[in-house]
Amino acid sequence: DYLVTIEEKSKATFLRAYMNWRCMSAGSSRVCVRMVGHKMEESYSETLKEQMSVVEMPLSDPPLCISCCPVNGDLLVGCKNKLVMFCLKYRVINQNLTVLDFERSLILHIDNLIPAEVAFCARHIAITTELDVLILKLELVQQSADRTEQCSQGVSVPEKAVDGGSPSTHPLQLELDEFIICQKPVELLGEESKLCEIPITLESTELPTEDTKHFQVQYLLFRRFAPDQSPFGFCEETKLHSLQLLPVYQTAYEETENTRKLLSLFCFFSLPHVGYLYSIGKSVELISTYQYSEKSEQAVLTPQFLHVITSQNLQCFTVRCSAAAARGEDPYIDTTVKACPPVTLDVCTLRMQLFIGPRAICHFKNHIILLTKADTEDITERRKPTRRMLSRRADSIKSRTNSESEPGWNLYIINTVSTIQLYREMVDYSRTYENVKTESCIHLLSEAHLLVRAAIMDPYFLKSDEKEDLLRAFRESCAFLGDCYSRFDTKDYHLALPYYRMSGLSMTEVLKRLVSEGDEIQTYERGFIFYLTHSLNEDSNEELSKESGNKVLQIFYLTDPVQLPDILCSPSMRNICPLTALKYLRKVEKMMPSVVLTLTKAFLALKMGDLTMYEHEMDSYKETTLACGFVGQPRLLQQRKEGIVMPTEFAVHLKEMQPGLLVAATVALHENSKIELEEADTFFKMLCNSSENTIPQLLVDFWEALLVVSSQEEILQELLLKVTSQYVWRISRKQLPETKPLKTTEDLINSCSHFGLIVPWVTSIMSVGCSSDKDYHEDITRLQSLLCSQSINIASALPFLEPLTEADNVGLTIRVLCNTRLGKYEEAIDQLLRRCPDAAVFYAQHELKGDNQALWWNKLLPELCKRTRLTGNDCPVLISSLKAETLSVVAMELELRDFLSLLPEDGTAAFFLPHLLHCSQKKLLT
Repeated sequence: DYLVTIEEKSKATFLRAYMNWRCMSAGSSRVCVRMVGHKMEESYSETLKEQMSVVEMPLSDPPLCISCCPVNGDLLVGCKNKLVMFCLKYRVINQNLTVLDFERSLILHIDNLIPAEVAFCARHIAITTELDVLILKLELVQQSADRTEQCSQGVSVPEKAVDGGSPSTHPLQLELDEFIICQKPVELLGEESKLCEIPITLESTELPTEDTKHFQVQYLLFRRFAPDQSPFGFCEETKLHSLQLLPVYQTAYEETENTRKLLSLFCFFSLPHVGYLYSIGKSVELISTYQYSEKSEQAVLTPQFLHVITSQNLQCFTVRCSAAAARGEDPYIDTTVKACPPVTLDVCTLRMQLFIGPRAICHFKNHIILLTKADTEDITERRKPTRRMLSRRADSIKSRTNSESEPGWNLYIINTVSTIQLYREMVDYSRTYENVKTESCIHLLSEAHLLVRAAIMDPYFLKSDEKEDLLRAFRESCAFLGDCYSRFDTKDYHLALPYYRMSGLSMTEVLKRLVSEGDEIQTYERGFIFYLTHSLNEDSNEELSKESGNKVLQIFYLTDPVQLPDILCSPSMRNICPLTALKYLRKVEKMMPSVVLTLTKAFLALKMGDLTMYEHEMDSYKETTLACGFVGQPRLLQQRKEGIVMPTEFAVHLKEMQPGLLVAATVALHENSKIELEEADTFFKMLCNSSENTIPQLLVDFWEALLVVSSQEEILQELLLKVTSQYVWRISRKQLPETKPLKTTEDLINSCSHFGLIVPWVTSIMSVGCSSDKDYHEDITRLQSLLCSQSINIASALPFLEPLTEADNVGLTIRVLCNTRLGKYEEAIDQLLRRCPDAAVFYAQHELKGDNQALWWNKLLPELCKRTRLTGNDCPVLISSLKAETLSVVAMELELRDFLSLLPEDGTAAFFLPHLLHCSQKKLLT
């Protein structure tokens, strides 16, 4: 809270800051004067609590203009060819006293530039001369740790500068006093603004510390205007004025939020007859241009209005700051969820008040401070021409009299109309256009909406006495705009939906606003149908009454009959009369028959309990066609309530009567991205009244059917693990499925590549199993078939297979299959020889081929010999396995010498001799 002035005394110009100045208004006359950055003694500074301090801020060049940053309080001073930045400091004298001070931190050297006005906000700097505007940003840069020299940075200017650069300083041209050289107008945005031919050098003036900030300059905007020219001569009064940077902050949603977060920044400047408003954010963009009815003297920009003074008027214009800021704050704006009037909406004049001789204007909260001069003659010039492009005769223009000694000055403090009152006036005025259904009505209501939105975005909104009124007005304005886009034939009819959503109105309330009572036929515009369609297609908890639902049916029958099946499946239409709905559907069916329409009729027949009609409708198409029909309208089977998929009456009936159709339809829904896998799981569990941890057979049928058609590897692996887990759970717990599976193992093997043919050695093992396993034959064979295929990831499946131990034949087959898939053939042979030697040779015949054939003589032959030696004649199975197949394969594949080396030293010659002869004869034959 400080006041900075540029003061002139005895032909000298001073820059001073007044701290604690409110003490003067409180009656204290004590004043202390100190230099900027001066260290104060604690005893002396105790008196600062009750007195005003004047801080002298010496400069090497006279100050021409100043600007205070509204975000952090820093100060920018414009001098000839440079800008000086002072950082606001809070100096702690003791625990009871903190005083404000400044520290000169940075100088921007700008050649050949005499600033007329500067604006400073959040490290953004705007500068104007008489006809040029330059906007810069100071960007923080990282400096190397070993850099100790003073930060001095020059900004190079590209060789290709703006056409029409600085005029030549040739002596002959300086003598041409009667000529005026005008540079052509130009606008450069973003990176192109570097071409403005205005070099800038940064000089850091603060003491270097670890916390010292280093900056570089980023050019954002350069614009040059041409003087007004007319047949009557050159107009020297074409000068820029009212430069301003306006910050807009993020909306505070909690009163505990004390820090204001900058959301958007806007820059305004004006010529005598035209004003320009730019948005400065991720990009620099001209968002509004203001045309004045007469020459302007000064203007002031606020988040809600632009106030302009002319020679006789105070004018008020609307602005688009809140519209631009809202889009930066909320990514859902301009979607079906939320809306906001466009930034490109034409501005309009709100009020015009007569004043005699306005001279200066400023704004504070809800007040306009206006300085006027009773004499209408322009006595003083705003500022002297300084551009060298003007004639030297302009330097001879002087102030005619000393304005300080003149009478007739007046100061007005004008209270602005409250936002709520002005909003009401604009809404009332918009009703004059309501019946003619023009864009003017939408324009006025959009202005009223933006007015309220800007008030809500104010940082002090939560503490405002009008908080609740503003929120109510915001919702009301959204409802009014929704009405307009619903009733008017406009290209932006789709905006009816987001505005009604933002209004908080229910569908029933919207229907009451737009649909007349009785049976008379109305004309319904696209916006209303768009709103109804989207609202009814959402999973809403709102249920329309029977009368409202029947009215909606009539509306869609008249405007868009194709959508009737979709509308009838909406949760909001539960209370409609089925007979009325069938009447409309039959009329539509004569014109446009479809599977979805037939299914909808069957759905309504179920609601009425007419099974004969239901069966007649369902028999109209084949089952595969019906399954695809559900894709066209998934809500015939499942609806969402609070994000959870719930089965419908139709789904319950299909579960009992046509479970195959239900499963096929759900598979079709999944493959067409109408339902997620987890949602389908929940759907079937709820349909079968199963607990969270219980898997109904119908869900397993769905998983198996989905395995047949799905092509997504991630989904396939998840499904394979799901069915594996369920098969294992039922086998280990001796649990039978509660309903008969829709497909047998043979059906799955024939239709799905993920179920493989069961290998012979598995059948051999199972043939000697106990009779109790036959009760769970389907689950056992399904699991074995899965492991016999190459689809399932065995490493991922192992944890699910843990409950099945080697103690029984089922567990043995599963373990051996897993080891085989993992390439652990030796472990598989050991398991078989230990638990089921009969199957070892069958296993070897099927698995030990190609690269694994050597295991016949490297693993199987030694193991059989070893185990035969230990058991003797007590295990004829080992002897037969050794004699019948193993020795024959080894004799066929090995050389005689290699074969002899494998024979046991204590073996019986007569036992091995036939195989030795066979091996030697094979050699002779070759």
